[in-house]
Amino acid sequence: MTANEFTNLIQRAERVLAQLEAFLPPATPEIDWTAHAFRWRKRGARGWLDAVRHVARIDLEDLQHIERQKATIDRNTLQFLENKPANNVLMTGARGTGKSSLVKAMLAAYGDRGLRLIEVDKSDLGDLADIVELVASRPERFIVFCDDLSFEEGEAGYKALKSVLDGSVSASGDNVLIYATSNRRHLMPEYLSENLQAKHQPDGEIHPGETVEEKISLSERFGLWLSFYPFKQDDYLDIVHHWLRELGCPEAQIEPSRTEALQWTIERGSRSGRVAYQFARDWAARHV
Repeated sequence: MTANEFTNLIQRAERVLAQLEAFLPPATPEIDWTAHAFRWRKRGARGWLDAVRHVARIDLEDLQHIERQKATIDRNTLQFLENKPANNVLMTGARGTGKSSLVKAMLAAYGDRGLRLIEVDKSDLGDLADIVELVASRPERFIVFCDDLSFEEGEAGYKALKSVLDGSVSASGDNVLIYATSNRRHLMPEYLSENLQAKHQPDGEIHPGETVEEKISLSERFGLWLSFYPFKQDDYLDIVHHWLRELGCPEAQIEPSRTEALQWTIERGSRSGRVAYQFARDWAARHV
């Protein structure tokens, strides 16, 4: 082979490699372990922990009228940080009552003590085992956060989450817990027709259908269940007043907000902490 033929061969090989590189996904970025919060990102079949640069901060003092829920999750999180036994947590109930905010408040309270948060979308729950393995050797303590969790029939993430809750976490390391929020107590839709699968025996024992048992079994794998309820009117107004003070509204402008605050809930069809915060932002913008 002449030198000219060899040069042509190299050039052709370089062109082929350039074409192949166009079809290959780029390498995943390095993980910034100094961050306090992460999102699990996917690029093709590859996943990585993407550091969250600006974490939405909320303090425990900002969450009003959920004292029992705050005390329970705070105790569980502290046990987790101190390498004591701790439970995975499922928070269910009325929307806008502080379920997701409570998880963020844990990060705000204990991020400086080594607590880290990993937010995972429901569509990526099939990667939970990979996430657990990725952080298993890290000294930090990780909460995997699944917000607004629910499943329909046949979704793959259901079995992946069930597998991790049932022991894969402890097998890979003790530095991971799962905190999830949902509007459904059992995370999957249940239908009246499923009751037809129950068998009524002469001895009076009732054996539910296997489908019902499968649906209930996932939520039972969470060691702690926390329920959240709609706020009473006075509780809602307390939350409005709290946020008005936080937003710099003078006391003279707080009590006059009562009527509009109640009208706001009627228009929104909800009396929740989220609605209270949204009203307070609107009122403060107009009166501060």
